[in-house]
Amino acid sequence: MRVIRVGTRKSQLARIQTDSVVATLKALYPGLQFEIIAMSTTGDKILDTALSKIGEKSLFTKELEHALERNEVDLVVHSLKDLPTVLPPGFTIGAICKRESPYDAVVFHPKFVGKTLETLPEKSVVGTSSLRRAAQLQRKFPHLEFKSIRGNLNTRLRKLDELQEFSAIILAAAGLQRMGWQNRVGQILHPEECMYAVGQGALGVEVRAKDQDILDLVGVLHDPETLLRCIAERAFLRHLEGGCSVPVAVHTAMKDGQLYLTGGVWSLNGADSMQETMQATIHVPAQHEDGPEDDPQLVGITARNIPRRAQLAAESLGISLATLLLNKGAKNILDVARQLNDAH
Repeated sequence: MRVIRVGTRKSQLARIQTDSVVATLKALYPGLQFEIIAMSTTGDKILDTALSKIGEKSLFTKELEHALERNEVDLVVHSLKDLPTVLPPGFTIGAICKRESPYDAVVFHPKFVGKTLETLPEKSVVGTSSLRRAAQLQRKFPHLEFKSIRGNLNTRLRKLDELQEFSAIILAAAGLQRMGWQNRVGQILHPEECMYAVGQGALGVEVRAKDQDILDLVGVLHDPETLLRCIAERAFLRHLEGGCSVPVAVHTAMKDGQLYLTGGVWSLNGADSMQETMQATIHVPAQHEDGPEDDPQLVGITARNIPRRAQLAAESLGISLATLLLNKGAKNILDVARQLNDAH
C-alpha cells in the first residue's frame, strides 16, 4: 500500500487541521495510507518576540518546506494565512480547502465574561500577535491598550486566564472552532470593526510544483469559492507588498456571480487608514467543468480543475484594488508603518 507522508506543525491546532485534511483524503483514496510527520518551526520556537519583529516571511513554513524539498514529506498542511504570497521556487499550493469563519473573535478573561470590547473598563489590556488587529481596533476602541501576546492557542488562553495582565485576547474564530472552544468566544468582530487577514479561516496544502501525482491527488480538495476569494485576497496583498510587518486587511464575498473585495491599509496606531471596495463578475464554476488547464500557478496556487478565466478575473480584481489604494497614497502609510515597526 502506498504511503503518503503529510507534514504539519506540532501545535494541537495544526494537528487538528492536518487530521481533518487527512481524513478527507482517506475517504477519497481508501487504497492509500497516510502518515503524519509533525515538526517545530521558527515561529513556534521564538516566543518572546512579536511576529512582526522577527522579519521572517516564512516563520511557520520554512522547516516544513525543507522537509518537502528533501522528499521527507509529500505534502504539508498550513493555515493559508501563514503562507507568503510568493512561495520559494519549486513549491505550490495544490489545494485550498473550504473556508471556515474568516472573522476574528474576542476571548475575555473570566472576570469580564459578558462584556464586549466597547464595555471593557478604560485602559484594559487586550492581547494580540497581529499588527492588523491592533491598528484597526485601536482606532475603533481608543480606551483600550493593545499588547503583543505570543504562543499557540493553548498558551495564549493560559496566559489570559492565569495572568492578570490581559482583559481579553483576539484570536481567529476558525482556530477556536477547530479546537472545539466555541464556548470561549465572547464576541465575533465583523468587518466593520475589524477586517480579517488574507486567507484567514482557510487551509492550504503545499506540495512540490513538479509533483504531478500529488497535485492530482490533492487538487480535488479545492473549494471553488474559497479558492477564488483567496486568489483575489493574495493578489491584493502581493501587489501592495504587505506582510507581517504592516497592517493590511481584507473582506471578500461572493454573491450572484459577483466577487466583492474590500481591502484596507492602516498606520500602526490606526490613525491613518485607507480602504476601498471593488467587484468583478466571476462565474463560480462547478468543478471539472472545462477540463484540466496546464497554465502555471497564480499567487502561489495551482488549481487545474478550476477554469482559468475565473482565476484570472479574481487575480485581476486583487491587483486592481491594490493599484487603486496605491494611487491614493497607500504606499506612504505602509512605508511609515514598516519603518516604525522596524525601529521599535
